Amino acid sequence: MVEFNEVRKTKLFALNSNKELAEIIAKEANLPLSEIEMFRFSDGEIGLNISESVRGYDVYVIQSTSNPANEHLMELLIFADAVKRASAKSLTVIMPYYGYSRQDRKAKSRQPITAKLVADLLQIAGIDRVLSMDLHAAQIQGFFNIPIDNFPAGPLLANYFLKKKQHNDIVVVSPDHGGATRARKFAKILDAPMAIIDKRRPEPNRAEVMSIIGDVKGKTAIMIDDIVDTAGTLVAGAEALIESGAVDVYAAATHPIFSGNAIERINESRIKEVVVTDTIKLSEAAIKSKKVVQVSIGNLLGQSIVHISQDKPISQIFDKIETLEVIKSE
Repeated sequence: MVEFNEVRKTKLFALNSNKELAEIIAKEANLPLSEIEMFRFSDGEIGLNISESVRGYDVYVIQSTSNPANEHLMELLIFADAVKRASAKSLTVIMPYYGYSRQDRKAKSRQPITAKLVADLLQIAGIDRVLSMDLHAAQIQGFFNIPIDNFPAGPLLANYFLKKKQHNDIVVVSPDHGGATRARKFAKILDAPMAIIDKRRPEPNRAEVMSIIGDVKGKTAIMIDDIVDTAGTLVAGAEALIESGAVDVYAAATHPIFSGNAIERINESRIKEVVVTDTIKLSEAAIKSKKVVQVSIGNLLGQSIVHISQDKPISQIFDKIETLEVIKSE
């Protein structure tokens, strides 16, 4: 007779966005990565086959919808359909980076709200739960009618600077008004004051610094943001901080998109270090950069799987971060 208190049947899969992160998560959760066969038809269509039974299992899949966002999103949707048709008990998506998150509202009359569209697609595909890191806009959680956990990477990034113990007289800087709440929480962990860069954005991926609100003179400035894309905002902010009297400038961000010539800009800038997580796999240029440091969220997400499977709270994992794994530094 089957006992109701026996350990849940759980399987963990990884798609193609970030296999390195998946291996760290699997190790921490003490779950092997199950096999999946992915292939392409001659016209480019994605096909896959799950190599083992998932009937009655709680299935977890790791996939950031990062560049190429459309490819990774389709992989995830197709995988979800396969899992549901194979009679899995549930499907939880670990999506460290939520692609299209910056399209969370209508800024002009005839623009889409693509973050909501992606949420609809995921739910229609049969996904039961989503785990993500630092959604660009908190209201994206309201786009879902299923549980979605939005974990902060701030404590992990702050812990990196606490462990270095090299910085005195720190000021935490938000690169814009919208990030003030994130910066305030970051500053509280570091027990540091806060400043805000007042900027305007005349067009996407282009920012102009207007002024700096707060005292940065003679201080080590740490800019904190959720995304580094073209690094234009980051570099312009660093230059403005130095001109305003900051001694050194560091940056920290959750999602290292690093598109275009972002790494070249960072390498040529006056920024000392850019500390990021592994929600997105680093490009070769980023790996080679002496200014990019990467810390892993894999241990935290692996613990989250364990807590969910045992019906334990998961918020406490991110409230107390005692370990830090630097996976790429200068």
